[in-house]
Parts: sequence; structure tokens; C-alpha cells
Amino acid sequence: MRTLHTPGGNPNNRIVDIEDGKVRFRWKDYRNENRQKVMTLDAGEFIRRFLVHVLPEGFQRIRYYGFMGNHRKQKLARCRELLGMQHSDTPVNPKEGRDYRDKVEELTGVSLRECPFCRQGQMVCIEVLAPVAPQDPPFLDTS
Repeated sequence: MRTLHTPGGNPNNRIVDIEDGKVRFRWKDYRNENRQKVMTLDAGEFIRRFLVHVLPEGFQRIRYYGFMGNHRKQKLARCRELLGMQHSDTPVNPKEGRDYRDKVEELTGVSLRECPFCRQGQMVCIEVLAPVAPQDPPFLDTS
């Protein structure tokens, strides 16, 4: 077993073992009474998951506090209750004649059905475009 050290020199005590291209580490299962468990991953997958948490240069991590911190779902529900808003769990049924355009008009007073130029004609949906899969960016020669 090899011991890993962070750049500051403190040992990373969550890593249990590194052997044969596998990394064993401790993690906390928040869904199971915060119990500590051990997981084994291929080294490549461990590094991939680790690097997901590394921010690009110039970025700063933001931590959530208050109603956006722990127990966010319950706190947001309480905020909505105090503000007299309807529950977000209640799905809007478009068959009942209400859709996002009604909600925008209700909230802003601006109709998305009315032509924004002449203010007399009605906007009509002609076609709904399907999303396009992202393509590789073109090769740019920077020499």
C-alpha cells in the first residue's frame, strides 16, 4: 500500500489502498445514516471522478448556505409556503388550457401569443425543432 499526500503535505486519510490499478477509499453514505463505506474503483475512474471536482483556473467554488444549504427541498417548500406560492410538485397539465405562455403573461404582463411588432397579430407555432446532437468543434490551426 502506498500513502498519498496532498500538496500541503497532509495524508489523505480517505484512501484505504492503491493496488493493481485499483483504488479503495472511504466515503460517507448520506442516504444510510451517514455511515462510512469503502468503495473500490479502477484508478482511471477514480481520477476521473476526482477531477470532476477540480475547478478551472480563475474559478472559485461557491458553497450554499441558508435555505440553499442542507435540506434544501424542505426549506424551499417552506419558503414557497410563506410566500403563498403553489407547490412545485404540482404538475401543470397543458390539457387544462394553461401552459408556459399563460404563466409568463400572469407574472410579467407580457403576452407571448401577441406579435411583438404589430401588437395585433397572434403568434402561431409553425414547427418545433428537435435538438441537434453536439458536434466536434472544427480543427483550428493556431500556428
